[in-house]
Amino acid sequence: MDAFAGVAKPYPLDYWALRDVISNVEVSPDGKHVALLKIPTKDGDPIIEVYPSDNLEAEPYRINSDPMEIQGFFWLSNDVIGMNLRQKVRDRIEGFNEGVYEYLLASVDIKRKKMKKYDQLGADLEHVLPNNDRRIIFSYIPGGDKSRLNKAFRPRTYYEMDLKSGAKKLLLRGKLDMGQVEFDIDGSPWLARGFDIGKGEYVWYQRITDTSKWQEFYRLSEDSFETFSVEGFDEKQPHIFYVRANKGDDKIGLWEYDVRKGAFGELIYRRGDVDVAGVRFHSNKWKNRDSVVGVVYTKSNVEVEYFDELEMATSKQLESIIPEAHFLRINSRSRDGSSLTIYNVGPRDPGTYYLLHGGKLTKVGSRQPLLAPENLAEVRYIEYKARDGRTIPAYLTIPNGKPPFPAIVMPHGGPFVSEVVLYDEWAQMLANNGYVVLQPEYRGSKGFGLEHYTSAFVDGGQGGHKMQDDKDDGMLYLVDQGWAEKDRLAMFGWSYGGYAALIAAARKEQIYQCVIAGAAVSDNQMQVNYYRDRMRGAQKIEQLGMWDDSISPIETAADVNVPILLIHGSVDQRVPPEHAERYRKALDKHGKVYKYVELDGADHFSNTLFYDHQKTLYESMISYLETDCGAGGL
Repeated sequence: MDAFAGVAKPYPLDYWALRDVISNVEVSPDGKHVALLKIPTKDGDPIIEVYPSDNLEAEPYRINSDPMEIQGFFWLSNDVIGMNLRQKVRDRIEGFNEGVYEYLLASVDIKRKKMKKYDQLGADLEHVLPNNDRRIIFSYIPGGDKSRLNKAFRPRTYYEMDLKSGAKKLLLRGKLDMGQVEFDIDGSPWLARGFDIGKGEYVWYQRITDTSKWQEFYRLSEDSFETFSVEGFDEKQPHIFYVRANKGDDKIGLWEYDVRKGAFGELIYRRGDVDVAGVRFHSNKWKNRDSVVGVVYTKSNVEVEYFDELEMATSKQLESIIPEAHFLRINSRSRDGSSLTIYNVGPRDPGTYYLLHGGKLTKVGSRQPLLAPENLAEVRYIEYKARDGRTIPAYLTIPNGKPPFPAIVMPHGGPFVSEVVLYDEWAQMLANNGYVVLQPEYRGSKGFGLEHYTSAFVDGGQGGHKMQDDKDDGMLYLVDQGWAEKDRLAMFGWSYGGYAALIAAARKEQIYQCVIAGAAVSDNQMQVNYYRDRMRGAQKIEQLGMWDDSISPIETAADVNVPILLIHGSVDQRVPPEHAERYRKALDKHGKVYKYVELDGADHFSNTLFYDHQKTLYESMISYLETDCGAGGL
């Protein structure tokens, strides 16, 4: 069957391999300059370009941090830009979660054209201090990532830093019992989190009702799977916090919490279908940094229910004039509010930035300017029933053309994460080559309630069992609905998704013609043993319940009955290359058909996949699907 009858030919895979050409577009606090991160050549490093806001055609001031790589930037004042930098410092990983990069903060004065790098390795910007253009607050984790405690509660140390001199002043030294601190617009600490190791409880503290001392206001058992997350506070009544919490319900809602009383107040917003994902803050971070203006949930899109009528009206007006408007947000704004940059992303927009300045809207650029909207694919949110009756939400990326199509199920990594598909490069690349792509929110996925998440492990790990059924049943649903051809099905996944692909390759009731497994966990016990002694409470229940009881791919290598393409980064710190090495030996032992592609210098994460990595990845995938998948290609 010709999947492309009557439609444009696929783009060259080189197009998809490009890293973001433009990203991180932000206007300065005074509105006079616009800065953006740009990768000027296909294999080049990012640079920052700074333009006058009233003339984007002018020759920009360019900032290069060679030999370090710019990861992102942020305005610190009218004339000073802060940067996150990284540098590759070793060729091999030093162990699980110990990669090949080191990280620094730096700043550039665009008037004086001088760069300053700050010497604290692993520093993270905590606060720009909008009302103090000379100082920032940064933090770091003493000892790096080797703490035995869940990352969300590792104690951090906080410093205030003078941008001109680099002088540091210690603000707070984090401790295990109180180590995670948040600051208000003026840099005053108002919220802290810690861990009571004796009682096995997470503890929350506040300093709003009495700024001279911390006061405890909430505790949650480490064994609880419920959420309690402080999102902000009511500026008119600062003792009223906005909290995301289950509070005994399956779905996470947004609540008021009165820290004076130490009690929940009014339920602000909750849905019956999905969790509350967070809150939306005011678009002007220079003047209204702490202002909560809406509540966010995700389903077919990132949706915002606004409390602030002006912010809602501004958003609606922009949606009416931005082409292909889907998920749209104001990502920066001048202090006076008159100049702003807008970012839009969606199925037919890989990500485009606009500048509104002097009453004029100008397109600044696209992350992927070679991809035209009409040649990109539609994405639909769907639901289907698994064989045990569970409803599985999913995203379907549909090629231009006439169904049925060859189909690929692409389970997300994690597995215990939330996902909303706005624009997914892998899915769009596959759809551009004629494949319909299913991305199921299988049991274990977050965002759809507590029961959907915990059902993956509370009664025994469902990896290779019901979690796998969810994926297969989605593909059978596509066949039944006329979207997919029953003899042209494959699975592609990365990380946990790669694990699922290896499981699929050995299923006795086989529905796939081949699988592609990227950065795949092949040995459950080897993987969980990397961090077994660091886990406590709910995380330990989750991870051991999942991996100890689920099927381990290396133990089913003898049952593999379809061709496999294995792909792995040579310096993968999250799923070390030993997984691929051991699994290949098992396949060789049993005489199974597979191909192996190693991405030299690639880590586990997408921001370590450079142009050559992505070109190799995409060419390997498409070639494999066309020629090696099943009897004669998918």
